[in-house]
Amino acid sequence: MNTIRKAFCMQVYPDCHAEYEKRHNELWPEMAAELKAHGLKSYSIFLDKKTSQLFGYVEITDEKLWGEMADTAINRKWWDFMKDVMETNPDNSPVSYDLPEVFHLD
Repeated sequence: MNTIRKAFCMQVYPDCHAEYEKRHNELWPEMAAELKAHGLKSYSIFLDKKTSQLFGYVEITDEKLWGEMADTAINRKWWDFMKDVMETNPDNSPVSYDLPEVFHLD
């Protein structure tokens, strides 16, 4: 199975670092299951406490399937749950931008 690597940045509010981490440590089982059903192999989020910037890294199996995750009910519920701790768009999705891969070594 092919692995597609994706990286992106988001922003957590400076006074919400601990809450952001807590919510992810208590990730809903149904959210985890839906992510995996949409081709997730691995997901990590890192926090730069100096800038409150989040760096996300995912490994997925299918770009199209992964793209469909945004329209699931559980994902929309998660966005609504997270909107008070991070920068979000009008639809409550996180403000984020993709990072292009410029190097990889297996």
